[in-house]
Amino acid sequence: QVQLVESGGGSVQAGGSLRLSCAAFGYTLSSAWMGWFRQAPGKEREGVAAIYTGGGTIYYADSVKGRFTISQDSAKNTVYLEMNNLKPEDTARYYCAADPRWKYGDTWYSPSSYSYWGQGTQVTVSS
Repeated sequence: QVQLVESGGGSVQAGGSLRLSCAAFGYTLSSAWMGWFRQAPGKEREGVAAIYTGGGTIYYADSVKGRFTISQDSAKNTVYLEMNNLKPEDTARYYCAADPRWKYGDTWYSPSSYSYWGQGTQVTVSS
């Protein structure tokens, strides 16, 4: 059974940093699409970043480019999201997602492109 477990969320002031982790169990991240999404109250879930663990292709949402970095540690079967210069608008619940292979038409920022999801971790940024 595939399980994704996020950790690292918390409360920080604007300008601060956090590093989120997504550990995969029952699933090898050697060749998979891994995405980070976030959802604020009353808003749709949005793609933040994604990485193809088999080749290193990386995508970022425009709103986080230059501030967030997605990376992987294959030995630990873990994907990270380093978040710097956090802003109050980054406040949301952050989710990790995974899929071994996308179908035609899937995109990195679409939640429907991913088969497996974690339970999320809350990030709160105060001004």
